[in-house]
Amino acid sequence: MDTEQQKKGIGLIPLAALVIGSAIGGGVFGIMTDISGSAGGPAIFSWVLVGTAMLMLSLSINNINKKRPDLKGGIFSYAEEGFGRFAGFISGWGYWLTCWLGNVAFATLLMSALGYFFPVFEGGQNLASIVMSTVFLWGYAWLVNRGVENASFVNAIVTFCKLVPLFLFIVVAISTFSIQQFIDNFSSDIILNANGQPIPFSSQVLSCIMVMLWVFVGIEGASVVGSRAKKQSDVGKATILGIFGLIIIYVLVSMLPYGTMTMNQLQTIKAQPAMGYVFEMMVGKWGAVVINGGLIISLVGVWLSWTILPIETMGNMAEDGLLPKAWGKLNKNGAPTYAIVLTTLCTNVFLLSLLFTDSAYNFAYTLGTAAIFFTWLFLGLYQMKLSYQRKEWVQFLVGLLASAFQVWAMLVVAFNEVMLVLVLFLPGIYFYLKARKEQNEPVQHIHLDKILLIGVTMVGVIAMVLFATGMLHV
Repeated sequence: MDTEQQKKGIGLIPLAALVIGSAIGGGVFGIMTDISGSAGGPAIFSWVLVGTAMLMLSLSINNINKKRPDLKGGIFSYAEEGFGRFAGFISGWGYWLTCWLGNVAFATLLMSALGYFFPVFEGGQNLASIVMSTVFLWGYAWLVNRGVENASFVNAIVTFCKLVPLFLFIVVAISTFSIQQFIDNFSSDIILNANGQPIPFSSQVLSCIMVMLWVFVGIEGASVVGSRAKKQSDVGKATILGIFGLIIIYVLVSMLPYGTMTMNQLQTIKAQPAMGYVFEMMVGKWGAVVINGGLIISLVGVWLSWTILPIETMGNMAEDGLLPKAWGKLNKNGAPTYAIVLTTLCTNVFLLSLLFTDSAYNFAYTLGTAAIFFTWLFLGLYQMKLSYQRKEWVQFLVGLLASAFQVWAMLVVAFNEVMLVLVLFLPGIYFYLKARKEQNEPVQHIHLDKILLIGVTMVGVIAMVLFATGMLHV
């Protein structure tokens, strides 16, 4: 029986490739512009910091999956098992927010890429872009409502269109890389503020963190491919290989331009997707055509996956009683119409708001990253709790490092964005309480639930007042 299962399973290297393919999204194509406000030294330090944190998070996911394979209700089930029903809701609602906010970022990036070929979409956030994004948005909602799932051949095409341009960019960038140019761009002292004074090293690091974290959103779902492994022992190895593979790809794509262009050239590229414009400066117009063309095809496919993700999350939460039953009710095609329409409406409203901001893509991904901090934090905390119960102190340290980084990022790197996410939790809390009433599960009998519920609600209300009065802004 074991031999038969091994024959049908996926080996270590292909499994690691699946981890990489499932985590790489569109963000890597714009990362060099988003970190160009920092010199090479601070950027490298930021990668070490973020890479270590993401490795700790991946090891936590892998350990929990091995120790508690019965927790199959989605990533929010870790929080619920460890800290109660409301913690599960916070984790799931944060993940739901991240997924549809990610679609807003994808829409902006897709329109920007189309804008290279069709100037009417230039910038990705004008009226024409929002109209076309809305057509895409409801088109995907219609497909998913008819029971369309992300077929394997779509995944294959998407992966090809993501990885081939990345590989081509890396090869060309390595061939034109200048050590002297990289050294010239290394010191933090070369980055000046409006007054001509050097921007501190720490400030440059903080400006890199959010975009670097954004490109790792998806690793929490990468562990799912472990069920396809030939051997269970390969799952942990593939996860670690996959994360190191992602780090190598991301570091190369973001850092190689420091050795091929001056800081002034890097900072003048403001349009997205930045990789297309950087590659055009390296090899000519055909480079931008290849990058933008591949990205367009990739995003069209990725958008379908990310349309399904928030809907699946909402359906799982409704099934678990964390949201009203109606949110998970299936139509004749086996699709949750209510969840599809509500999620699509939220995404569409946010798309319309992009008419009033100059940094639509950045705003969408920073808010989406801030939302997933809650999910990642509870994941790290449950790793700590599980390891403490089992007296596994190395695993406990892994969870501690993962959790500590999330707390630091929430308080230091993205405090305002986290506060805005807490405002977005308020309508969800209403639906959570409605679901509890449906389940005849009063909150008052669960002490930790009550404390978390009151605390999150109070901070959310305070945040709403602070944003309304202008004392906080994003």
